[in-house]
Amino acid sequence: MSAITPTSHLSPPAAIVRHGVLLVTGALILVPFVWMVSLSIKPPGEIFRASFSFWPVQFYGVENYTKALTEVPLPRYMGNGLIVCAVILSLQILVCAPCAYALAKLRFPGRDLFFGLVLIGLLLPHQVLSLPLFILGYQLGILNTYAALIFPYVVSPFGIFLFRQFFKTIPDDVVHAARLDGLSELAIVWKIMVPMALPSVIAFSIFSVVGHWNDLFWPVIAVRDQSLMPPPLGVIAFKNEEAGNDYGPLMAASTLVVLPLVVAFVAAQKWFVEGLTGGAVK
Repeated sequence: MSAITPTSHLSPPAAIVRHGVLLVTGALILVPFVWMVSLSIKPPGEIFRASFSFWPVQFYGVENYTKALTEVPLPRYMGNGLIVCAVILSLQILVCAPCAYALAKLRFPGRDLFFGLVLIGLLLPHQVLSLPLFILGYQLGILNTYAALIFPYVVSPFGIFLFRQFFKTIPDDVVHAARLDGLSELAIVWKIMVPMALPSVIAFSIFSVVGHWNDLFWPVIAVRDQSLMPPPLGVIAFKNEEAGNDYGPLMAASTLVVLPLVVAFVAAQKWFVEGLTGGAVK
């Protein structure tokens, strides 16, 4: 048999090229965030200068961040985002884990058909369903409530797919042993499968929280009350009603909205990578 060369052992020129591409791509991704943070600490007179410098001549960060926190209810917007994201994530895990277990470990007629429907759900952009969801929300009388921001996302095709792929890597002998010990199927899901798939759960949690924390399209349709607005919609209201052309406080508000996501991702980065590479998307 011929030896197989690991793809991770690259020649020095190939490794240099790869790292160079990664560095350039990472820099391009970071430029808007660096620009946002820079504008958030500058006075109005320095924002529109032709030459760019990260650190301002006159530090104006205290004033900009104070305005962002006091002139509009930004803490309320972020609290709304925290509530909505936490409830959505909890319901998604409660629904997706048993569904993924059934598709991965149980035998029943139509299993492949159901999995095909999950894949179709992955292909459909959420915006396509916005009109029927709006009509359904109107008929249920939940528009302009927290429920309107939550109910369209209770079932996540991506979550079902991700958990199923990870559950399939768990040996069937583990499931059979749990059944012999007298555990029910739901008990197997929550006591055996989910703890073993914790990296996958953390990876999905990051995707879910980031997606719904940054969601703007559906909240614009579903809510109008300012006390219910999530962070992105609240920042838009901030710009239109309070800031006008005062971009310093607007960039400060945007920085505060993005900061929790950055902290959460850095804290869970190890489990995030493990959840995506431990068999979940193979």
